[in-house]
Amino acid sequence: MPPTDMPLITHPAGTDEALRLALEDLLLGRWLSTRDLLAATGPDRALRTSRSQVLALAAQSDAVAAWCAEEPASGTAAMMRARVLTQRALDLQAARPNSRDVRRASDAARQACDVARDRLPLDPVWAVCLLALAQLDADPRYPLYRDNWEQSSDSLLPRGPWTLLDWANRLDPPHSREAHHRVLQCLHARGGGAMGFARWVSRDAPFGSPLLVLPLYAYVEDYRRQAGARYRRGLIGYWGTESVQNAARRARDSWFSPLVKLPPEQRPAWSLADLNHLAYALVKSGLTGSAGRVFRQIGAYATAAPWAQLSESGDWEGEFCRARAFALRQEPPAG
Repeated sequence: MPPTDMPLITHPAGTDEALRLALEDLLLGRWLSTRDLLAATGPDRALRTSRSQVLALAAQSDAVAAWCAEEPASGTAAMMRARVLTQRALDLQAARPNSRDVRRASDAARQACDVARDRLPLDPVWAVCLLALAQLDADPRYPLYRDNWEQSSDSLLPRGPWTLLDWANRLDPPHSREAHHRVLQCLHARGGGAMGFARWVSRDAPFGSPLLVLPLYAYVEDYRRQAGARYRRGLIGYWGTESVQNAARRARDSWFSPLVKLPPEQRPAWSLADLNHLAYALVKSGLTGSAGRVFRQIGAYATAAPWAQLSESGDWEGEFCRARAFALRQEPPAG
């Protein structure tokens, strides 16, 4: 089927078929597939982190609580409990910002993180969960936890959860992708420092690192907030500015291109969200001729972010398909 005719697949598991099956069971309140999937993930800490994140988004039933009751000594069950309680605190903040219930949910999640750390001290997920909760501690007038408001050794960075980030990177070397995204969300919640952090991280990121895509997430959120504040006149030409174009080129040339040249069996797992952010930035910044290869790698697996976040029509899937068709028409001829 030609790429332009592909129906879109927006399942949270993406191309991970094993994760898809575990999600289906978890939504039905069954946890055995989740336990087996995480056990089969083995020593790949990045994959364990990303799979546990997706599973937590689906675990709205009491399946994980039942798992903890059935296997109280399981470190992985404790880890998933920390994941689920963290996600519930974040969801509660989105529904009832800064309510007392949010504070109670955040405290419960932090306690679950402490249990997970005691059970599996070398697992990076407890540190990632604490970084996710840091965005709920966003008011400098009333700081809740000292580890969310540390001074950085780098004068370019604001106060933030820097020791937690360092722990996550040590536990998932050389860097934890999700940990950096969680810090970015924390700084967005505090209203400053996110763009500088994203640029600081990407500046030293090596070839092939997904952290080279981090500035594109910062630009998406910056654009979304300005558009929401009715600054649309100032947003004309936003994506064509030199800073955005340079970030898109660097993500393309130093992250995407080196990895896409590797044989599939040697290629690390792609983040579909990263691919979609890169495709969006290349199209919007006028670098469409090189976006076709990214769309081919995405295939049918579109992610709502950033398309839905920045959609002007409300039909983000249609906008994705039109951008994909345009990018593929602009591809230079082979050879």
